[in-house]
Amino acid sequence: MLESHYYKGLVEAGCDEAGRGCLAGAVYAAAVILPDDYQNPLLNDSKQLTEHRRYQLRTEIEHDAIAWAVGVVEPSEIDEINILNASFLAMHRALDQLQVRPQAVIVDGNRFRPYQSLPHTCIVKGDGKYLAIAAASILAKTYRDDYMLRLAEEYPQYDWASNKGYPTPRHREAIRQHGITPYHRRSYNLLGDGQLSLPFEF
Repeated sequence: MLESHYYKGLVEAGCDEAGRGCLAGAVYAAAVILPDDYQNPLLNDSKQLTEHRRYQLRTEIEHDAIAWAVGVVEPSEIDEINILNASFLAMHRALDQLQVRPQAVIVDGNRFRPYQSLPHTCIVKGDGKYLAIAAASILAKTYRDDYMLRLAEEYPQYDWASNKGYPTPRHREAIRQHGITPYHRRSYNLLGDGQLSLPFEF
């Protein structure tokens, strides 16, 4: 069973991101504030859940949460500030949109840029330890998947409907054959060959 809160007695937001390792698409992050006594035995790290279960839980999280929000940082911004800073920015954008102001923040992983003056704690594998982080991981993952499915309709040759922008062999082969799109992260090693030179563009 996942823990309900890290900071006892404070309004606590859990944060997580999705899409850091992708070659294409925005990075998404979510922030979630759950009730003090909240329990949901099905909640877990989004990577441990089936797609069907993630979407089922998204509906439950959005219904049950005190507040929730999703933040997005576009590929051009990622190229400008790098993916680590973009991940922090996506989380900050999610926190900015919360309808209830948190008093503390817990974050999946080992690094975070402080948000305003709030205390925060980084928790490695926190999406498998704390309910609010697990909830944030599910929202970030499902909303990013929805976004990549929309992009896949625009550029079907990259198999984004299946790989969601991650560096699969099929995705990289499509880059070799067709070049890059406006959604590809130009600062990444897109071909996986150690070179940062870009294939031809659309």
